[in-house]
Amino acid sequence: MAMIRKPFRKRRVRSRKAIARCPVGARQKSFSGFDQGIFCPIPISGKRPQGRVEKLEERKFDEKAETALRLLFENFWILREENPEQYQLIRERERILKRFIDEKFGYPLIVHRHFIKLEKTPVEPEAWMGILDFQSVRDYAMFCCALAFTESKQVDEQFLLSEICEDIKDMYPGEFPIDWTNYNDRKSLIRVIKFMERLSLLKRVEGDIEKFASHEKEEVLYEVTVYARYFMRTFPDDLSEYASAEEILRAEWERQSDVRRKRVYRKLFLSPAVCREGEDDADFLYMRNFRNRLRDDIESHTSFRLELFKNAAFLVADEKHPEFTLFPDQRAISDIVLHLGSLLREKISEFPPDEYGRIRMTKVQFSDLMKELKNKYGYGWSKQYREGTAASLESDVIELLKEWELLEAEEFTGSYLFKPAIGRLSGHYPKDFSGEAKEEVDGGETE
Repeated sequence: MAMIRKPFRKRRVRSRKAIARCPVGARQKSFSGFDQGIFCPIPISGKRPQGRVEKLEERKFDEKAETALRLLFENFWILREENPEQYQLIRERERILKRFIDEKFGYPLIVHRHFIKLEKTPVEPEAWMGILDFQSVRDYAMFCCALAFTESKQVDEQFLLSEICEDIKDMYPGEFPIDWTNYNDRKSLIRVIKFMERLSLLKRVEGDIEKFASHEKEEVLYEVTVYARYFMRTFPDDLSEYASAEEILRAEWERQSDVRRKRVYRKLFLSPAVCREGEDDADFLYMRNFRNRLRDDIESHTSFRLELFKNAAFLVADEKHPEFTLFPDQRAISDIVLHLGSLLREKISEFPPDEYGRIRMTKVQFSDLMKELKNKYGYGWSKQYREGTAASLESDVIELLKEWELLEAEEFTGSYLFKPAIGRLSGHYPKDFSGEAKEEVDGGETE
């Protein structure tokens, strides 16, 4: 059985024995120490100076470097004050990490005396790569206004909630102005402030932001941290010179060499799966032509294995790591998606894949398939899905499939398009499981 990991929020794929690595959903940065020293040759005594031993260790991409790389990809940043051991680990392997990351991904590794951050930019932005705490465009707009507010403050400068409310109201670019007497506007700001606290952009000194939900006059005292001005990444030109997000991404590639290799590595490490998009898909052709080199390189630097099929590629791991967001997880809906993968395999003649491994079906066909799925496997599902409505089940399954890039809905026809990655998933009950469970749910009937 296979397991997919979410990208960095989010994600990748594994069998119940092997986990594939995107959480979404997503997740900015000097150095001192022995690596800057001058090391003497081996003395007459034959003992190697400690500095040289450390220097040689740093040149190897060892287990410590692998752990450090994983931390960089799975965290927005590593704060020295909160995680001193992780911070020190990355500093010890800084040179070899920078060399590998620059060569394979083209990402800047920012090492600051207060934090370390890997600037992770995707090839193509995905919905799950957003801020999961946010629920609307308004949340993002308020967040940008709040960041602009912190730029005007000194580090450790304190301010009241009413001050930032006033500035956000003045700066807000939306069609409709912010009204703090509106409950939804206040809840939006609460989500923004709590996210900024969680990322340590702001430090709460006194008060409770949750009380702002019930009264717009509620005050909370905050302090601007040293990290606030480092949240935004740097751009080659002023943002006002770009007309769209696509232009920003294109400008980044213009500064890169070996673009194809870096595109492939970014896709593999930041997505649950990389699917072939056409006969002339240059990224997928690169993976096919250099699959052995890619496989050796990935396995020698990370805990992943490369699985490459006709229409899809995944990174698969044999061990779980607490930092990863994985599929399937412990949620009941994950088991249902595994059962769906098995049923699709059985009905391959009814729903034949196209030349790129995609399966297309209408909403009606999908509803019928879900009914059949529940009849076949539902007796072992959680009570929520055994007794819940068909509409609720379909909605939850579709949401999870989209989240893991296993399905997309066609905008004009409304049909569903299963991605080839769904073929990597399959789940069945043990042979001795069905009888008892069926009897309990169906009042004595057995298969």
